[in-house]
Amino acid sequence: MKVGIIGTGWIAEKAAITLKGLVERALKGDASAAACEAYAVGSRNLATAEAFAAKWGIPRAYGSYAELIADPDVDLIYVGTPHSHHYDVTKLALEAGKPCLVEKAFMANARQASDIIDLAHERKVFLAEAIWTRYQPVVGIVRKLIADGRIGEPRLITATLGYSMGDKPRIMRPDLCGGALLDLGVYALNFVRMFSTEETDSAEIVSIDGQCVKSKTGMDLTNAITIILKNGILANVQSSAQCVGDNIGVIAGSEGNLIIDNINNPQTITVNGPDRTYVETINVPEQITGYEYQFLACRNALASGLLEPIEMPHAETLYIMQLMDKLRQKWGVHYPMD
Repeated sequence: MKVGIIGTGWIAEKAAITLKGLVERALKGDASAAACEAYAVGSRNLATAEAFAAKWGIPRAYGSYAELIADPDVDLIYVGTPHSHHYDVTKLALEAGKPCLVEKAFMANARQASDIIDLAHERKVFLAEAIWTRYQPVVGIVRKLIADGRIGEPRLITATLGYSMGDKPRIMRPDLCGGALLDLGVYALNFVRMFSTEETDSAEIVSIDGQCVKSKTGMDLTNAITIILKNGILANVQSSAQCVGDNIGVIAGSEGNLIIDNINNPQTITVNGPDRTYVETINVPEQITGYEYQFLACRNALASGLLEPIEMPHAETLYIMQLMDKLRQKWGVHYPMD
């Protein structure tokens, strides 16, 4: 699978590192590393694209997104631009019949997400959201622990994700869809949805509310969200772009709890029994960066003729966007594209 990377920022670089690692694993005979490679990179500036390609050994560099999309040898477009720019790039790629893996947050709002998903269905072109935690092995591990009754009946989910990001433009500027919610809170919301039941499809949210502290530019810098699910689980989650959070997630049940060390990229799961007695620690499989699972999922889906990944269906992507729209509306956090 030849991947064309759109964008040359840190997220795009992480994709390049991942794809390089998959190639190296495949060359060593690792059967789990199916054939994936970073084949092309596109930037709005040719010199930037060429420098990125040289650094990561990528064969082709383009000075526009349209040129990369037009390359007939590219099998999958990875959209690694800021989420404020996802809509136009993804639309251009889908109209050209190119399968897309779009970095989280998927779009600026639910309207854009709905338009893009409808276009993918209309054109019968594969489309996926790159919310990397959804594709990682930890999802299956935690769901099985819950399904096996290791913590009894789940009743409470808590999660925090915080990074001290200073005055980064993508956090402070409305035109770049700033704030903590789309950048960090999206992981907390997905954490709740992934693990609120043992089933693949998470339980319905019957109530969602929250508060936020805003910047002078009107972007949410720190937020707290309370969720009640139809199955009786209550979740409290927080995200912040102005502090160093513990980033821990906890699923508390009637007979014990699971502590996930980092909801942004889980490495260990601690299982505790009644009265918080320690039972065991489970380590996730060794990873390249953690991004590899989303690329492998896309390759498997394309090979199977699917239009969306099993791990993150379009309906779930849209549902998360709708939740974030509802929260932003309550908080008075607005983007120009709203």
